[in-house]
Amino acid sequence: MTYQQLKSKDLLKIKTLGELKAAGYQTQSIKEELRQNLIKKIKAKENVFEGIWGYEDTVIPDIERAILSRHNINFLGLRGQAKTRIARQMTLLLDEYIPVVAGSELNDDPLLPLTSFAIELIAEKGDDTPISWWHREKRYTEKLATPDVSVADLIGDVDPIKAATMKLSYNDERVIHYGLVPRSHRSIFVINELPDLQARIQVALFNILQEGDIQIRGFKLRLPLDIQFVFTANPEDYTNRGSIVTPLKDRIESQIITHYPKSIEIGKQITAQEAKVNGKPMEKIHVPELMKDLIEQVAVEARDSEYVDEKSGVSARLTISAYENLLSAAERRIYLNDENNTVTRIADLIGIIPAITGKVELVYEGEQEGAGLVAYNLIGKAIRTLFAEYFPTPEQKKKDKEGNPYVLPLSWFGEGNHIDILASQSDKEYKKALHQVPGLEKITTEFVKSLPEKEKEFFMEFALHGLAEYSQLSKKLLDTGMQFKDLFSSMFDMGAPTDDDFDDDDLN
Repeated sequence: MTYQQLKSKDLLKIKTLGELKAAGYQTQSIKEELRQNLIKKIKAKENVFEGIWGYEDTVIPDIERAILSRHNINFLGLRGQAKTRIARQMTLLLDEYIPVVAGSELNDDPLLPLTSFAIELIAEKGDDTPISWWHREKRYTEKLATPDVSVADLIGDVDPIKAATMKLSYNDERVIHYGLVPRSHRSIFVINELPDLQARIQVALFNILQEGDIQIRGFKLRLPLDIQFVFTANPEDYTNRGSIVTPLKDRIESQIITHYPKSIEIGKQITAQEAKVNGKPMEKIHVPELMKDLIEQVAVEARDSEYVDEKSGVSARLTISAYENLLSAAERRIYLNDENNTVTRIADLIGIIPAITGKVELVYEGEQEGAGLVAYNLIGKAIRTLFAEYFPTPEQKKKDKEGNPYVLPLSWFGEGNHIDILASQSDKEYKKALHQVPGLEKITTEFVKSLPEKEKEFFMEFALHGLAEYSQLSKKLLDTGMQFKDLFSSMFDMGAPTDDDFDDDDLN
């Protein structure tokens, strides 16, 4: 049986260097280790990066090519594009355990020791040198680049306390306290937001990436560190806060560009996977697929909006937080009305506004409530976009000989009637309000194919919101919901703002 065929329980029984040699262990670099394990997974048709959606044909093949090429990697992309998550999952391509010289500060390879401690110990004890085992989960180091990061943090410094305690001369390299990078020998080392790292600190990484030596307070040490470097960067960082110095960029062999989900379906998979629903009464809350689509469409509208800074991006965390808020709005209604179950409502989307305002950077910040207006406007645009997938638009029906199917409900509102749809009202009151609008149920059952009975009122409300977005009705934002009324009569209402008040001029 070869060393590679040994099970973890058998490896952990090996306690000395002699036993390790007898088992057939051979030194292997971390990049070669990643490469060989990736090859095994590709041949076995295994998914290397579980839970990473939308990158199957773009980013993941680039990562696999970089690993096969033994490259250091820089992930370049806007926030919320799973850059750090991918880096963390690379640990799954490492061997479960690797041997180290017991007690060595830099986790020395028993056959290729770096530190004077390991070299002297092996010289003294030979095959009796004690061996310990290092699990792959501990072979990952992550550092967020901030302006206060120093060379001492990353590379190391002379430790005067250590020198005094051990009575060592400052000429003795044992007085060095190693930083994060040397301590990540034989590991994956990640620096997030690399451009935020000061240029002089980036320069300190040059020799480590290329030549394999470090300099600390006059000590020039030949340390051929074995590290898989992974960096992440936001394109905005190159201009706003800093940049990656050219020689360092030149030493990072593969730069991989990430992106946002290219379809609503992929976005829904990510949201469903990441949303925290533990403890919520999910069996009591029904979320129509259209509502999930609306949540994702809000993010799509935000990424295309002229009011949102496209350089900053719109994180996938927006939809995740919005979905969690949506569920909480429905959950709150169950408790308020002491009901056994509920269906999410379009009016519940008011509750996701706080999840939007903190996730978008506006081109013009303006007043404090500006972000709230933009968020409300994005929800309206999402409704307008998806309305056309379920119902004919009023503009379409004006050209049809069949006539406008919305005449009956619009006429009812034209007679001075109005309805209030509140996020907190009971299901009974909610249904009663919607069913008093003549023709609304008929329109819904006629145009929405395969309509589940429990989603009927949801789509009836959606139809009202859609008509309002197409300027057929007035929609006034209330504190806890919406009020629908005739568009013409609303012009004489000087109360709360309507959708028509939230025009583009107010956002400038």
